[in-house]
Amino acid sequence: MSDTPLSGQAVTGEVLLRDVREADVATFFEQQLDPLANRMAALPPRDRATFEAHWARILSDETVALQTILYDGLVAGNIVGFDGDGERLVGYWIGRDYWGKGIATSALSKFLSREAARPLRARVAKENVGSIRVLEKCGFTRVGEGEADGVEEFVLELREPPGPR
Repeated sequence: MSDTPLSGQAVTGEVLLRDVREADVATFFEQQLDPLANRMAALPPRDRATFEAHWARILSDETVALQTILYDGLVAGNIVGFDGDGERLVGYWIGRDYWGKGIATSALSKFLSREAARPLRARVAKENVGSIRVLEKCGFTRVGEGEADGVEEFVLELREPPGPR
């Protein structure tokens, strides 16, 4: 996918979700190399081979609900529902160029209308105030704390059934 809108395409601020395309993964790779984004998410960047192997596993797992987040036709990030440690989890990654525009909140809201599993949990680094705010705007509440790989986390949960908000 191109890094610029199609010629003549109006900038509307529209957020859409669609199935991941192979070309999207190259953009995801570049986004996950951002040092500030890595600090916020408390995740280390992966080298290309490790990243591609990770994404090959995700794309082949039928239990994973995975969508590309588009903003004005550009790949802004991704959002995923997956099973882990006996619970259904949601996670997302937004490229830094797209922070602060309401994209994560809009994308998560749209995703939640498609992801029926409840309760649905998210684990987020305590320092990632932006992501915590996005989750809480979408109805998640803090239900616990934890630690993973030396990172202190909040556990947030969405219990309400899917449906109109």
